[in-house]
Amino acid sequence: MSKIFENTEVAFSLKSDSELDRAYFLFKMISHEPLVRIGTAVTNFALKAHLPVEGLIRATVFDHFCGGVSEEDCLPVIDRMYVKGVSSVLDYSVEGQEAESYFDAAMEKTLKIINFADEKKSMPIAVFKPTGFGRFHLYQKKGEKKPFTPKEQEEWDRVVARFDKVCKLAKEKDVEILIDSEQSWMQDAADDLCEAMMRKYNTEVPVVYNTFQLYRWDRLEYLKALHKRAQKEGFTVGAKIVRGAYMEIERERADDKGYESPICATKEATDLNFDETLDYILRNLNTISLFIGTHNEQSSYLAMQLMSELGIDKSDNRVWFGQLYGMSDHISFNLAEHGYNVAKYVPFGPVKDVMPYLIRRAEENTSVAGQTTRELSLLKTERKRRKL
Repeated sequence: MSKIFENTEVAFSLKSDSELDRAYFLFKMISHEPLVRIGTAVTNFALKAHLPVEGLIRATVFDHFCGGVSEEDCLPVIDRMYVKGVSSVLDYSVEGQEAESYFDAAMEKTLKIINFADEKKSMPIAVFKPTGFGRFHLYQKKGEKKPFTPKEQEEWDRVVARFDKVCKLAKEKDVEILIDSEQSWMQDAADDLCEAMMRKYNTEVPVVYNTFQLYRWDRLEYLKALHKRAQKEGFTVGAKIVRGAYMEIERERADDKGYESPICATKEATDLNFDETLDYILRNLNTISLFIGTHNEQSSYLAMQLMSELGIDKSDNRVWFGQLYGMSDHISFNLAEHGYNVAKYVPFGPVKDVMPYLIRRAEENTSVAGQTTRELSLLKTERKRRKL
């Protein structure tokens, strides 16, 4: 087990020589922080000025990190990965819209993906973001327990109805639905809504999964309290665990407003929190199901080791591993090769609308120490093996 992620032949088996070269070039670029900053600014400017750069973006960064511009467009990617035992979670990655028409469209898109997933064994899971279904400010106000105006209450009722419609269809179609988590100051309202959906739809098998960002030091405690309520009330918990995606913003806001940062003080503390949560869930698998969203090799090895020690079958549907499309193929494809349940998050959407997501990906890669270096060294090994 100790070296399974070193196998680059399995990791990059779907990549042609030219795709391998492109990946190497992209991660080389991403490894230079100033380049990422300049590239981001230039790309934003070019798109806003309607310069003809979409083709270039599509042929490079977009095609590496995204499945396509529509669900249908993603099908070749989904089918190719499934041949290697890797499932797909289609993720409509358009961010930052605030109109009611957009929220309805995002809900319809999610319903379409669930129906789409129902017809394909390669897509057992769907996903959406809370702020895809309602305004950020509304979640924040609800979480702070401030009274809504009558208009805001109506708006909130529509948010709840969107959540409910999606979770209901997911249950009917037997498709698991992951609800992403976002910044801490809107998360309380999203957590309450996720719990209400679990209470309603996770009665026989887990359908609804909330996301726990474990760079927050309070999340394991929250999970344990939720678990206790679930056992008492007779529903199961669906838990997707990740390290987290908003660290800089969280710390800045806490500094700014003078409250204690919700983020663990060190990377080591975050890793420990993640691994303890992983351990807690795997020891309570009868009442909590798990989606392990990680690009961390150590945590992946720990999960495999715990599953082996606890006698949990590799293909037990209550445990899934997940990574982002275009990243950590050495984890995804080698886990699948060894019989574990693996799903890639496959972002899609119109090129210019998905750019905020792609820019965040690039910035995250530069800020996660070692991630890009590791990708580069594996790509280098595989290029050498193929004598490129």
